Amino acid sequence: MTKKTAVVLLNLGGPDNPEAVRPFLVNLFSDPAIIDAPAPIRWVLARFIAARRAKLAGQIYAHLGGGSPLLANTEVQAEALEKALGQGFKVFISMRYWAPRADETAAAVRAWGAEQVILLPLYPQFSTATSASSVADWRRAGKSSGLNAPTSALCCYPAAVGFIEAVADLTEPLLADARLSGPARVLFSAHGLPEKFIARGDPYQWQVEASAAAVADWLDLPADEWQVCYQSRVGPLKWIGPST
Repeated sequence: MTKKTAVVLLNLGGPDNPEAVRPFLVNLFSDPAIIDAPAPIRWVLARFIAARRAKLAGQIYAHLGGGSPLLANTEVQAEALEKALGQGFKVFISMRYWAPRADETAAAVRAWGAEQVILLPLYPQFSTATSASSVADWRRAGKSSGLNAPTSALCCYPAAVGFIEAVADLTEPLLADARLSGPARVLFSAHGLPEKFIARGDPYQWQVEASAAAVADWLDLPADEWQVCYQSRVGPLKWIGPST
């Protein structure tokens, strides 16, 4: 008999209404994996950065209907995965910086009676600021909730065939449309990271570049028709580049 297995999709989360933008940003910048500073300094910085960025972020979310579509999209993924896995599996969602957060989801997994737990970060490329932070937060929440089921975590899949094919399938018709107007270039724009994270051994940058190279290869793009760039720089530190 198959053990009752909870699969937990780990993702960033996003504000679900305009009033949630600022507290979401506070949660984000309060994470020591995001701002590497002593707790009192991080507490002040998180609120300062959130106050400065809330208006612009709110305007961006307004274009998306007032909130992030990430949870709704993740729910569709969870439903499809649960259907594919079949009997004995239940898929849960745990967001790092907004609802449903790890404490809520860990309690739900325990209440369901999971006999084992598989953590699946929805970040194809591993980073201490994303996958590692989400897994660490889950383990804290699981312990706090009394969830004792054996837990394993999947790592990263920057060049997994299914992932690369899916991205290429989305890109190909857009590229064909762009070429109707002349020469086209594909920019793979990924979230940036301070250079000091990479210097400490974070594999994120080379994994992002491996993903882009695999998609470019799938699409048979010459070297001069694609490039990786990085976005969303925050603060005075030097970040990886080139910037978008």
